[in-house]
Amino acid sequence: MSQITITGIETFIVDLPTIRPHHLSMAVMRKQSMVIIRLFASDGIEGIGEATTIGGISYADEFPEGIKLAIDTYFTPLLLGQDSTKINFLMKLLDKNISGNNFAKSGIETALLDAQAKRLGISVHQLFGGAISNSLPVLWTLASGDTDKDIEEANKLIRSKKHNVFKLKIGTKKPEEDIQHVTAIKKALGNDIKVTVDVNQAWSEQIAKRAIQKLQDNGVDLIEQPLAKYNFEGLARLTSYFEVPIMADEAAATVQDAFKLAKMNAASVFALKIAKSGGLTNIARQAAIAQGAGIALYGGTMLEGTIGTAASAHIFATLPNLDWGTELFGPLLLTDDIVKKPIAYDNFSLELPTGLGLGIELDMNQVAKYKRK
Repeated sequence: MSQITITGIETFIVDLPTIRPHHLSMAVMRKQSMVIIRLFASDGIEGIGEATTIGGISYADEFPEGIKLAIDTYFTPLLLGQDSTKINFLMKLLDKNISGNNFAKSGIETALLDAQAKRLGISVHQLFGGAISNSLPVLWTLASGDTDKDIEEANKLIRSKKHNVFKLKIGTKKPEEDIQHVTAIKKALGNDIKVTVDVNQAWSEQIAKRAIQKLQDNGVDLIEQPLAKYNFEGLARLTSYFEVPIMADEAAATVQDAFKLAKMNAASVFALKIAKSGGLTNIARQAAIAQGAGIALYGGTMLEGTIGTAASAHIFATLPNLDWGTELFGPLLLTDDIVKKPIAYDNFSLELPTGLGLGIELDMNQVAKYKRK
């Protein structure tokens, strides 16, 4: 039987506007720029993937223009002519020859998995043993920066049964201002609605200890990445000191990070993101470490569009300890899409796409509309 080889890889950047400015501790997003990958094989099967960052280059050392350049210049020559079905081998080949570039690697692996699942007549989640649930709870980030607007937005989403768990991005203002903002929202929404905060590495350990105590006293449910990602020891001290769970996000980037954090008891929860880990397979490895260490999981996002969100959903749906749900709301933050059928959101959840592969098909007319020239 002849090999099914990779015959071509196409990449392009699309820029999709957001429904409102999205405030982070390091940037304000007004659009989302995504690298879309089309991988073609000799059997006529096409796989699609996505590599997306937050705020251009402000969040991480990868960025859309660089991701496209890396794939076109370095990834593609390594992959052309290789057997498209040998995904583990291909990812090992990339790791051996290309340092880092996990966002790009995640996009490539997504395209390989999408193609292989289509080839086998199954969905991507079935390549990992199948989904435990066909729906995933999805929170919403309140990131307008205005307390009254955030409360109004949250109540509207609760009434429409779209979201009933909310995250607040803090860290850009003085801690006292952030605490006042968060506690006002928590008080307005009530004890039955979970409110979490993402500090995005903005605090020192000294500030974090004072601020987290006040947030815990006011009923905040989860504290995400309060310290710089390299300060594992500080995260361990905070985790042991507070009752409110401390979640590692940027600190839990790789399989190696997950092992180190688990060994040090440096987090109560891991935020999993396919982009920072280098793909879906590495998410399964991180999840296994967390399960063995009794650490809860949270399905994170880089605010990917529909392709990246679907890929994340397929792997997250297979995890037994996804106790904190997901934040796979990326497509809802966009005013338009580049796919034929968007992901369905209902009853506070995301419905896992059905169909072959990711269950997602590009709309090439929409691609042409938003593709960067």
